[in-house]
Amino acid sequence: MELIIEKLVYGGDGLARLPADESGRRKAVFLPFVLEGERVQARLSDDKAAFARGEVEQIVAASPARIAPDCPYFQRCGGCHYQHTSYQHQLEIKSAILHETLTRIGKLDLKAEIQIHPSPPWNYRNRTRMRLRTHPEFSLGYYRFASHALLPVETCPISSPLINRAIAALWELGRAGNFCKSITEIEFFANSDDTHLQLELYSSVHGDDGQLQAFGETLRAAIPEIVSIAVFPQSELGSIRPTSKLEAVPEILTGPGTLLYKANSAEYRVGAGSFFQVNRHLRDELVGLVVDGRSGTTALDLYAGVGLFSVVLARKFERVIAVESSQTSYSDLKYNRPENVKAVHATTEHYLKNGGKIRADLVVVDPPRSGLREDVARMLAQLKAPRITYVSCDPATLARDLRVLVESGYRVNEAHLIDLFPQTYHLETVIHLTL
Repeated sequence: MELIIEKLVYGGDGLARLPADESGRRKAVFLPFVLEGERVQARLSDDKAAFARGEVEQIVAASPARIAPDCPYFQRCGGCHYQHTSYQHQLEIKSAILHETLTRIGKLDLKAEIQIHPSPPWNYRNRTRMRLRTHPEFSLGYYRFASHALLPVETCPISSPLINRAIAALWELGRAGNFCKSITEIEFFANSDDTHLQLELYSSVHGDDGQLQAFGETLRAAIPEIVSIAVFPQSELGSIRPTSKLEAVPEILTGPGTLLYKANSAEYRVGAGSFFQVNRHLRDELVGLVVDGRSGTTALDLYAGVGLFSVVLARKFERVIAVESSQTSYSDLKYNRPENVKAVHATTEHYLKNGGKIRADLVVVDPPRSGLREDVARMLAQLKAPRITYVSCDPATLARDLRVLVESGYRVNEAHLIDLFPQTYHLETVIHLTL
């Protein structure tokens, strides 16, 4: 059938409408790799009661914003969603999606314009995770779009130059048969100037294994920039995804099991398995958006990670309380913190329930995609901190949580879209609230 794309929605799809049914309802249908205003020939791939999904068979009338993608794997690879349009148009799409989500879900009447902070659109990732197999032949790559099937990939234009050199070296090893058969996934993590590399391997072999140790030496010989290699166990249940890094204890094959990340704002130790922002160009700008112009007696940093914000907040506040639940990130947080930062190993929910009434001048929250949840947002509001800065990687959960905070008396002063993930639908948001 022929459909017209009304707009793009969060998740990378375009929204169109099916012809009206007997009750007059025009069911929503979602299609990937389209642009607003385009007329397409499509077929339905999944027709549910409330909505449908489709696949484009032909672009009948293309948007003037459509361009040829730079990556040969685009539309087959599940990693990118917007390479078929210019980077400037990607920012416009994301800004419109963010504004619509905050007003529709959060019921926010945004007085402040969303400020956009762009990134270099290519080679921006300092961390990349790939799947691999050695049988019946070597293959390294990503999941295919909307699939758990492996797509062989030999270059990734959104990853850093060093990571791409490492990918090329692994293909050489694999084609030569010099690869450990127990390895199922590999994650590359490059330092700030793209000169050092930490590898995280995922293996079906548990415990000390001579083959893994020998393979570690092979990797270091092939990729001289490697400073550390850690091995995480694959899930014993045989699931597609390996065990969560937050729960697994890695075996260190070589090096310290950490990478030193020197940013303009601070220096951080980042251990294997610790979370750290992936955009190597906007890291300092993100920190500046959170901490610049803020000072006082006490700052509370929730979901603190390795201390990305805490370390810099410590220069502006007499004391900082940094709360982190992951054991790995907490260990790095303790190492990175200045003397006036108190590191607390706890979930944010547990801390807010049991930590007493903290009198904080500023609270920074940087939760995972699941957001705060309503109960945590209400506990946060009960602290009555005069300022809250919310860093979010999911606009829907952000909008849900902001609705609770605004109902509790907070108002949005500034809204920033900092584009940590060009070519993809993902977006990062920094919201400043005051009481």
